[in-house]
Amino acid sequence: MAQQPNKASMKRSKPSYLYSIIGVALVLFILGILGWIFLNFQKVGNTLRENIQFHAWLSTTNKKSIDSLTTYVAAQPYVKSSAYVNKEMAKEIYNKDGNESWDKILDENPLPESIDFFAKADYVQKDSLDKITADLNARFPGVISEIQYPKDLVTSLNDRARKIGLALLVVAILLSAIVIVSIDTTIRLAMFSNRFLIKTMQMVGATRGFIVRPMNIRAIVNGLISAGIAIAAIWAVITWAESYIPDMKALRDPKIYLILFGSIIVIGVGISLYSTHRSVMKYLRMKLDELY
Repeated sequence: MAQQPNKASMKRSKPSYLYSIIGVALVLFILGILGWIFLNFQKVGNTLRENIQFHAWLSTTNKKSIDSLTTYVAAQPYVKSSAYVNKEMAKEIYNKDGNESWDKILDENPLPESIDFFAKADYVQKDSLDKITADLNARFPGVISEIQYPKDLVTSLNDRARKIGLALLVVAILLSAIVIVSIDTTIRLAMFSNRFLIKTMQMVGATRGFIVRPMNIRAIVNGLISAGIAIAAIWAVITWAESYIPDMKALRDPKIYLILFGSIIVIGVGISLYSTHRSVMKYLRMKLDELY
């Protein structure tokens, strides 16, 4: 004969979501911190690439040719910013760098004129820069004597960024798997404590839809609460980090935070809803004796 749920069982079956919410929030917090580090790493890498200066040294003083080159460079999609540097400007830059003045030795300014520009991060790659150099030399023969930039720095920066990015990606994948399993386990444990409540509702004639619907709604609410707690904690860490390292404020990007916090909400709600629904359906299919 099937056992009837006693009072102790009914008491234990009262929903208790506090530990579930806190557990999910903690896991989302850890995932969010790693995501913040990963996204900021990309931002730092792009900033470093876009601070590399390129010099197109000019071999002519023909104003029309120089104007044509200046206009062409400024209009290219790979250029973040550009400027024409004449001899006087080049001399000022040279002196600002702390170099010794040649005024007492030379009568003329030996520095060449140039078109200086900064490239967008996506184009600061060896293959892209080789194509850019070839294009400028082909379009303006006799105008450009040399296109100069720190090639070793570009190579080193990209190699290190690739290695660190790969390492972070591997860690992110592993942690994501752990997060999914941890949240699923936490939710299933919470639903396990409610198994008698679920079964009792079924025994008194409630339909599956009637039983599942409020549980799913509660899962969504709990997921939002957990995500909110995690986001608040992550924001507190970010604020602390920026107060400790003021230069980090320059990395603030609303798009990064939108992606990060949006992902936390989707993951928190999505996994909570999936795990809850699966657990409820599992207990609805079980016999009463199997719940003990």
